[in-house]
This record gives sequence, C-alpha cells and structure tokens, in this order.
Amino acid sequence: MTEGDPPPDGSHGPHVLVGDIESPVLADDDRRHLTKSLRVRAGDPLTIGDGRGAWMPCVYADTPEPVGRVRMVPKPLDEIGVAFALIKDGRPETVVQKLTEVGVDLIVPFTADRSVVAWEPDRAVKKLERLGKVAAEAVMQCRRAWLPTVAAVATFDELVARSGCAMADMAGAPIGVGHRLIMVGPEGGWSDRERQADVPKVRVGEPILRAETASIVAGALMIAIRQGLVNPK
Repeated sequence: MTEGDPPPDGSHGPHVLVGDIESPVLADDDRRHLTKSLRVRAGDPLTIGDGRGAWMPCVYADTPEPVGRVRMVPKPLDEIGVAFALIKDGRPETVVQKLTEVGVDLIVPFTADRSVVAWEPDRAVKKLERLGKVAAEAVMQCRRAWLPTVAAVATFDELVARSGCAMADMAGAPIGVGHRLIMVGPEGGWSDRERQADVPKVRVGEPILRAETASIVAGALMIAIRQGLVNPK
C-alpha cells in the first residue's frame, strides 16, 4: 500500500464496501444493487473499499477480481463532527446521509432538554444500525474512502465537555477552524440551562433553518474550511 493515495473518482465504475479488501465478499444487497439497479455485468469495472481508507480497482465477478494495487487514503488529521438533537420520522436518516456525503467524520445523535423524541434502549440499537447502513450506502454513492462514525445517542452534558465543541445559535459568531463538533439543537430551541453552557456559540445561516437543514449546513461549512474551499476570517 502507498500512503497518500486519492479516493476513487468514479473512473473505475461504481464503488462497493467489503469487510476484507484482501478477501472481498459482496453482500447480497450490494450484489443486487450492482446487477439490478446499476446493470453491472461480469468483467465490468468497479472499486471495492473497506471503509477504513483502503480501496482497490477490480472487475465484477462472483468474487471481485483485482486489476490494480490496494490504494490507501489517509485519514483526516482533524476530526470534524456534527451532533444533532433527535428529530422525528425519517429525518435522522437524511441528516446522516447528507453529512456522510459532504465528508463529516463523526455524527452524534443526542438528547436535549426540549427534545420531543426519545429512543428507548431496545429501539435505539435498531435505529443506530439503520443509520450505520445509511452511512455505508452514502459512502458507496459518493465514493468516500472512510466511513464516518455514527455514535451512540449522547447527552447534552457529555457533548459540551468535548474539546472543540460549539453550539449552533442565531446570535453566534461565524464558524472557525477551531470548531470541531457543532451541536444543533431541537426545533424547540435550546433551554435556558443549555444556553448557559460555557462553549462557543456559532451561527450556520441567517434564516431560521429546520433542524436537519442546520445540521447539514454546519457540516458543509466545517468541511469547506478544512478543505480550504473558503477562507474564514
């Protein structure tokens, strides 16, 4: 393997995740997607990756056949994360999908004082498994080399104790290079107790955004800063 390789760019066909890049086995769902939706046939190009930085060009077969060396994409040095207060319906899946697509490394659902959604322990396991699957599907779609971490449900107090944490707030300052984890509150807003937390407040936009939109925008802004796409003052 060579350090510092770029991620797959699509020139080798679709991208699919496998458990072991040296002995790749395609999951049944991924095989069906490749052959039924993408019309991939034996001998067609594709890339496989392990979600931990390694990927390799192959051709499609019962077992993918390598046609090049294993590439290794370095992990970003500065982890960027977004924590979002639990929201209703399928909107957490949208948040995870889009944050994965823009390049966020850590995604944390959490409970806030005014959260109207709570995941019971037995349901939380299944919901987190589903969010992990959504992240994996998004990684394959956008050809990321690294899977993001979808963490277990945290509490507000656990998150504000982390270094680099900031809270999204309309009256906050612009996002800067030192902000590594932005918390986006529930649609009911932060409680008075939460507003008193000794962490920076940052704004993600002028209009009032839906909770899921604010989470995605926060992630996109931090990634743009890390990638040098914008120059923060």
